Amino acid sequence: MVVLLRKREKARGAGPEGAKGRHEMSEELREKILQYLETVSQARNKEVARAVGTEKGLVDKTIGDLAKEGKIEYRSFGGITYIALPGKHQT
Repeated sequence: MVVLLRKREKARGAGPEGAKGRHEMSEELREKILQYLETVSQARNKEVARAVGTEKGLVDKTIGDLAKEGKIEYRSFGGITYIALPGKHQT
C-alpha cells in the first residue's frame, strides 16, 4: 500500500522534484498570463485560461496570486469581473 501511494505521489509531482516542477510551471504560467494581458485591455479569467492553454482552476489561483502582488487588478462591470494590468485603460 505504501509503495502504491508513493507511486501516486510521484505521478502527481509530489516531493522535491515535483515541487520544483510546479514552481517552474507556476512561473511560466504567471509570465504567460502577464504577456497575454499586455495584448488586451482587460479579460475574463476563462478567456485567459483559453489563451494560455491551461485549466481555468490553475489560472484562477495564479491570477489571485498576481492580484495580491499588485501585478494585476480586478475590474467589475454589471456583475462581470475582468482582470487587467494596473493602469491599463479600457479601449
